[in-house]
Amino acid sequence: MKIIDAVLGFFKPTAVEKEREVKVVRLDSVDSTNAYLRTYTPAEDEPMTVVVADYQTAGKGQGTNTWESEAGKNLLFSVLVHPTMLPIRSQFLLSEAGALALKEALADYVKEDIRLKWPNDIYWKDKKLSGTLIETKLAAGRIKDCVFGVGLNVNQETFHSDAPNPVSLCQILGHEVDKEELLKKIIKKFSELYRLLEMGGYNDISAMYHEALYRRGGFYKFRDADGEFEGAIVEVEDDGHLILRDSKGMIREYQFKEVEFII
Repeated sequence: MKIIDAVLGFFKPTAVEKEREVKVVRLDSVDSTNAYLRTYTPAEDEPMTVVVADYQTAGKGQGTNTWESEAGKNLLFSVLVHPTMLPIRSQFLLSEAGALALKEALADYVKEDIRLKWPNDIYWKDKKLSGTLIETKLAAGRIKDCVFGVGLNVNQETFHSDAPNPVSLCQILGHEVDKEELLKKIIKKFSELYRLLEMGGYNDISAMYHEALYRRGGFYKFRDADGEFEGAIVEVEDDGHLILRDSKGMIREYQFKEVEFII
């Protein structure tokens, strides 16, 4: 039994027994699925929207990074939800839930070594399998909309960009994977974890995320504005800050992009 199945079993609400209605929009090509959803207006009875593209002409990663993807080979999609129930101070839980959904779905294919690299990358051993770009829109002190843009390397066998450590599911397994089946698994897991957030299972989401963290135990090399150091992950706070303890016992706190994992 996967971790999320065990956690949901303790809640046993009728809401979990009913599949969430999900609208799926399929596109051959688009600049980016996140950009598509920024101007998309869902119907009133449309709690979750998924946009999937075979190719993105301007796929983005975090900051100024781009995402390399061979046409038709990988999963490129974005999920739009409206988490008005979640306090703004706890919005990093959305990032945790999205990363966990990918990990749980991938567990059907790869039994070991899938980890979550802070804040929300999916790693297999020391290689990057997936990246996520999350964008939120706030209104009246609440989170009105949240878009998860995911690039997941599925069947691409050769990478040409200067990205240092990409890997695909096909490279790990030695054979191609049915992308549609994998997407259905991801959407199902995301729906389950999103329900858990709706039910207030914040501590459960956080605990599962910490358990799955890349380099969770022991000291590893990091780099910040002052140079390289060895540190151990203490925790990721509710607002997304990474807390490290260096080899001298000093506690260091970082926002995203303020510290780099040396791999």
